[in-house]
Amino acid sequence: MADLATAVPVISSTRSLTERSPKRNSSQAGVWIFALALLSGLAYIGVHVAKDLDSVTVTSIWPYLLLGLALVIALGFEFVNGFHDTANAVATVIYTNSLAPNIAVVWSGLCNLAGVLFSSGTVAFAIITLLPVELILKVSSGAGFSMIFALLIAAILWNLGTWWFGLPASSSHTMVGSIIGVGLANQFMNPNSGSSGVDWQQAIKVFKVLLVSPLLGFTLAALLIFVSKRLIKFPSLYEAPTNHQPPPWPIRALLLLTCSGVSFSHGSNDGQKGMGLIMLILIGTVPTAYALNHAVSPMEVQSFIAASEQAGHILDQHVNPEVALDPDARAEVTKYIQTKQFQPDTLLAVGLLVKEVNHEVVGYKSFKSVPARDQANVRNDMYLTGAALRQMEQAHNPAFSAAETAVLKNYENKLDKSTKYIPNWVKVAVALALGLGTMVGWKRIVITVGERIGKQHLSYAQGASAEVVAMVTIFAANMWGLPVSTTHILSSGVAGTMAANGSGLHLSTVRNIAAGWVFTLPAAALLSGALYFLFHTFF
Repeated sequence: MADLATAVPVISSTRSLTERSPKRNSSQAGVWIFALALLSGLAYIGVHVAKDLDSVTVTSIWPYLLLGLALVIALGFEFVNGFHDTANAVATVIYTNSLAPNIAVVWSGLCNLAGVLFSSGTVAFAIITLLPVELILKVSSGAGFSMIFALLIAAILWNLGTWWFGLPASSSHTMVGSIIGVGLANQFMNPNSGSSGVDWQQAIKVFKVLLVSPLLGFTLAALLIFVSKRLIKFPSLYEAPTNHQPPPWPIRALLLLTCSGVSFSHGSNDGQKGMGLIMLILIGTVPTAYALNHAVSPMEVQSFIAASEQAGHILDQHVNPEVALDPDARAEVTKYIQTKQFQPDTLLAVGLLVKEVNHEVVGYKSFKSVPARDQANVRNDMYLTGAALRQMEQAHNPAFSAAETAVLKNYENKLDKSTKYIPNWVKVAVALALGLGTMVGWKRIVITVGERIGKQHLSYAQGASAEVVAMVTIFAANMWGLPVSTTHILSSGVAGTMAANGSGLHLSTVRNIAAGWVFTLPAAALLSGALYFLFHTFF
């Protein structure tokens, strides 16, 4: 790491940024606006948490202490995430003096909040599917909490280390690496128990996106700046910032627009990374309030019952009548998800689980009416059923017709709505943590993006091009529910514009960013695996 410190002299660069824009750094308006947003957000969170926990019978203070500790760590990850990814979103508007730093951070935070609130949650639960299934189902156990603490603390430590050296590292890479480390450690610690490790099929899909997106960012940003210089004849657009003067208003409006787009898309994708883990924490500590989605209406419950009856009928048609089922259907389905080996008993076990879930929902009539002692079990049955159906469809075993697949997909969507949901207060908490992190750590990343990637300072056109590419790429990833790195897309986009502009690249900085890109995943995996082993021993 010593070479990173020499390659990215962040202390002197940060001082030069402060000297270049003293008037804007002294602005207090942004601080007051953010303070108001923070207080409003905390009040909103407090009211809704109190409402959620109103129906919970308090028998011990321990779960609430554990809940508080876990949430602090989870939001701490999002806080550190703000150092990196959200700081990249504001880098161009701050570096080009288009907005004062405090105002830029507040504006970016509001756009992040909007992105988080409008997000579907698919990215959050795509991250969760990488985790070992038995740890997800037993998240309230010691092993479950060891998993959550290990992967979050590992991600925080690595992100803090890379931020300290002003290196735009990827929180996406870090989180995926931490999850892989926990999965491998879980498998190595239980070699003969049938424990699952990493869902490599899902992991490879995530790897491909994380691999391709920086290359795409570099190429598209280079192409965009190349085309812009030939089509847009506006000389000021291709100049670098001077002193502390803001750019002409058309350029300023353009950079504000691109910053808003990157911040919104970042919230809709990257802001989800911690939300799925926060939901696991809530389910593990207070399942009565969070294991099932209590916002599902009675009409939707009736629709769920009808969909489950249709799904059960389809599965019955494909069952071999001569199959003798093992008595424990849940164990059979869990084994199938872990091993991905379709056995003669598998289909019948899934069908029985569908009927069991339907029987429970019919009996209780609403998710709120499910007794506290059964909330976690009903949720686990739903999770197992949905995971098994998706796995069977992907493997085409058995081969369902197009009409049957549509019915099963509809049922899966209803299962997901019942279990894979994110309360709005969680989204607000994540957005606030991202904003706070950005306010604390923006300077180091802004300097790296603005001055240390290219041999010439970042021009207005280069910043806008990199942000447009980042925004479009992230929105495309959202369509497939896959996590991408705002950091890698934006920094590679800046490098692409420098190359296309003939500005030259600081190879030492590019080399260190690439090294962070290569080593983040294995380093985070090793750290989280070691922490999981340590925590599991004590828990």
